[in-house]
Amino acid sequence: MWFPYPTSDLNQKIENLHFDGNYSTFTLSREPQSGALYLYTEWHGPQKERHLTVTFDATAQERKVAKLVEQPAPFPPEVVKYVKAEFWIPSDEKKVKALAHQITAGKKGTLGKARAVYDWVVDNTKRDPNVPGCGVGNVQATLAARSGKCADISTLYVALARAAGVPAREVFGLRLGRPGQTDISNGHHCWAEFYLPGTGWVPVDPADVTKAVYEKKLTRAAAKPYREYYFGAVDEFRIVLQKGGRGIVFTEGNKEKVNYFMYPYAEADGKSLDYCRPETFAYTVKFRER
Repeated sequence: MWFPYPTSDLNQKIENLHFDGNYSTFTLSREPQSGALYLYTEWHGPQKERHLTVTFDATAQERKVAKLVEQPAPFPPEVVKYVKAEFWIPSDEKKVKALAHQITAGKKGTLGKARAVYDWVVDNTKRDPNVPGCGVGNVQATLAARSGKCADISTLYVALARAAGVPAREVFGLRLGRPGQTDISNGHHCWAEFYLPGTGWVPVDPADVTKAVYEKKLTRAAAKPYREYYFGAVDEFRIVLQKGGRGIVFTEGNKEKVNYFMYPYAEADGKSLDYCRPETFAYTVKFRER
């Protein structure tokens, strides 16, 4: 089993991380594509139950860019890869490129194009509560249905942004509990970032706008505060597990590529276990406020 290992950054502090279980071996490693840390465990031989418990303290703060400033500068070398197409982010696909060109027609600069794509995604997609987990992030399927969950909608934003020449990537994380909430097993969440020369990486979360519209039954006008907030900010009730990286092959050589690494991922006898179906692979995430 591969378990995403949360780490500290400017907006989150991870402390007192402990793990325990009846595993045979464990190692700490780094995912090659995104650089995300993870815990790898193995169970050898027949066992009635295989389990792992991970605990840690998390302190998070709002991720907000106070002022979006664009400067005429080239993208840094480490950012250029986030403009390129990938298997799961087909920004070079004909229909995706044509749509991105249509959306950003007349828009100047990275900021103008990033905002145009964001507004289009918010206006032209809706939340589908029947999608398992966070969705699979298939751009063509999301475009056809014009609906999905956070991975679907965030990936669509990233693909259209890249097709318009804007560096963008998905952010995979976990929502922390609100006051009084203890079970956050369904709290995994995906949002996005785009790179703005002169500012850096800017968070955007079109999926949380569509979620607010669905859950609160908001009109377009009533949803405006959510639309404005989630372009340049995300709330403090979340931590990041991984940024970028799709179709993952771990150092240990998993038999099946991992679409994205946000949930724990496991294989038994060379076959993957579906993390969205607890009857084959069960886990719980508990939260306690301090």
